[in-house]
Amino acid sequence: MKKYFPYLTAFLFLLLFACTDSGEIEEVVAPIDNGPEVVVPNPSAGINDFIWKAMNDLYLWQNDVPVLADDRFNNEEYNAYLQASSAPENFFYSLLYDRENVDFFSFFVEDYVERQNSVQGISLSNGVDFGLSRYGNSNDVLGYVRLVLPGSDADGKNIKRGDIFTEVDGTQLTLSNYRSLLYGDNSTYTLAISEIINNTITPTGTTVELTKTEYTEPSVNQLRIIEEGGKKIGYLHYTQFSTQESELNAAFLELKNEGITDLVLDLRYNLGGFGSVANSLASMITGQFKGEIITKDVWNDKYQPYWEANNPDFLVDVFSDRTSGFYSDEVINSLNLSSVHVIGLSSTASASELLIVGLKPYIDVTLVGDLTFGKYTGSYTLYDSPGLFTSEEANPDHKYAIQPIVVKFGNKLGVTPQGGIQPDIMITEAIGNMGVIGSPNEPLLRAAIDDIIGVAAKPSVSKTFEYEKITDYREQQKYMNTTIVTKPGIGEAMKKMKSKN
Repeated sequence: MKKYFPYLTAFLFLLLFACTDSGEIEEVVAPIDNGPEVVVPNPSAGINDFIWKAMNDLYLWQNDVPVLADDRFNNEEYNAYLQASSAPENFFYSLLYDRENVDFFSFFVEDYVERQNSVQGISLSNGVDFGLSRYGNSNDVLGYVRLVLPGSDADGKNIKRGDIFTEVDGTQLTLSNYRSLLYGDNSTYTLAISEIINNTITPTGTTVELTKTEYTEPSVNQLRIIEEGGKKIGYLHYTQFSTQESELNAAFLELKNEGITDLVLDLRYNLGGFGSVANSLASMITGQFKGEIITKDVWNDKYQPYWEANNPDFLVDVFSDRTSGFYSDEVINSLNLSSVHVIGLSSTASASELLIVGLKPYIDVTLVGDLTFGKYTGSYTLYDSPGLFTSEEANPDHKYAIQPIVVKFGNKLGVTPQGGIQPDIMITEAIGNMGVIGSPNEPLLRAAIDDIIGVAAKPSVSKTFEYEKITDYREQQKYMNTTIVTKPGIGEAMKKMKSKN
């Protein structure tokens, strides 16, 4: 591998270039009063140097991006390239492989402190988890409440799952304004609640004022026991694979003590999180497969041969009797189940899908819902620091970081969730018929229970109101949709590899 270039020293007469909207390159100069124009060095060059080097080394598709090739530049060309590059965010996205069709997963982190908080479930939120859909023949948008998060500002107010809203602060939601109205800097806004009567949206006259505050969302949103048809069914609604690993293990201790016969794991809004927690969850559901492979990893052409030669165990994740050791180090409370029902929708992604495919070779996994998202890759958070993998000693001049895809995963048999996982029982959420999360009569949970107790499947829920989904609360939350790799050893491997070059 080509040796890394030293960090750029800015010279007074180096040219600075910037990308125009058309993609052309133009020279940027700074005028001095009563004197000649002087070329100014690119202030982003040092940050872009960190980004390029990290991507050149670790990016899964490094070999498919010509500008990331090891022999692409000599030192002089590299310095000129950094000076000609755009702002760090645009520079990062310019390095991704086929962003439209392949790598729409890697992302730029504007503030790594906010990123670190998000993976612990901490964010600014008013506690309403909603979906957004276009309806009718116009660009009008409606919101529908999916969850009211416990302990949030919305909890206890006059708003509930299934409620519909079309106005924010008296303004109709549209395709052009929903981002600014719902995801803007406004800490407080008011929703006008409506209902559907005879396929028509009708205002109820109810309004709800909501305020965003710093909020820590519990990843275990609901836990309950349902007894039907001679079965004792545990139900767990799990919203994110966060650092709250001890809380998850405690929930399984409760299920274990209750002596459940079956489990329904609700991942319908779970976009992912830490892969190590997904492995712990797989071991909590089972327990009889200690040491067996859950998933196999594939790295880029630099690291895959290195792991295979020096540490092949690094390339696999296995069932264990202890939690990850990153966020807790406890004996896992295993249920030793031979089957599990999982509720999943299009917003079930990444670590959620890793769990599903990882379990399939070992136990019966029945997916209830709709086609899942289809994310088959994992990433690291990389910082502008000597060690890349920690924010310690990070460049104090900024809080940028990057979250590039570095690995793809498959199960023991090599099966990945690419393209999404097809449901075994097709049934989807429908506005106007969403039910109550955790209620045995909620349509998706009802379908899972019926399958467990041997009741014939009912027809899929049909739309009572025509709409087209746009996005939802979690998809718009920064830094949510990813499987985060937390394996130790990558930093040390980098040092060893570089010492040989």
